[in-house]
Amino acid sequence: MTTTPTSPGTLDTATLRELIAAGRTPRLLDVRTPGEFETSHIPGSYNVPLDLLTEHREELRRHLDEDVVLICRSGARAAQARRALADVGLPNLRVLDGGIMAWQAGHAPISQGRPRWDLERQVRLVAGAIVLASVVASVFVPGLKWVAGFIGAGLTVAALTNTCAMGMLLAKLPYNRGATCDLGTVIGQLGGESAARRPA
Repeated sequence: MTTTPTSPGTLDTATLRELIAAGRTPRLLDVRTPGEFETSHIPGSYNVPLDLLTEHREELRRHLDEDVVLICRSGARAAQARRALADVGLPNLRVLDGGIMAWQAGHAPISQGRPRWDLERQVRLVAGAIVLASVVASVFVPGLKWVAGFIGAGLTVAALTNTCAMGMLLAKLPYNRGATCDLGTVIGQLGGESAARRPA
């Protein structure tokens, strides 16, 4: 069986499973929204949403002193998180190649919770609904067609920059913030785990 080579700075699901089985589990940071994390996540991973990680990377950097694997749905947000943490001098950062989707496709262990729509699906729904509504409404108010153009331009910029302003806004909705995930809680979890990993 052939495997697809991963790019530098990534880790495939098979290698991560081998590390976990050998007792050499890296620090697993899931940068999706709390709602997405609650739906499904790799056992033993920590939820550090991308917006929180980006804003508080200096504080988080002090609690990440070992190998770190960053996880999201498909790898895009994890790559953003990797750049943010690399900017504050954190070494040993890798992105899970293919994200949680690849992990699930490989039938790897997963913790399941209440199902929710992932952020990318929400963006497609909201963007599509706005474009459809503005095109239909432009029959009566011709200027509304530019709303559809604005959304199209935003999606183009999102693809070119690998960021998504709409996704960042949707991530702040109560639906996506259902689980508690603030800086103090995250640092407490990371700090407690770091202490547990140190030899007595």
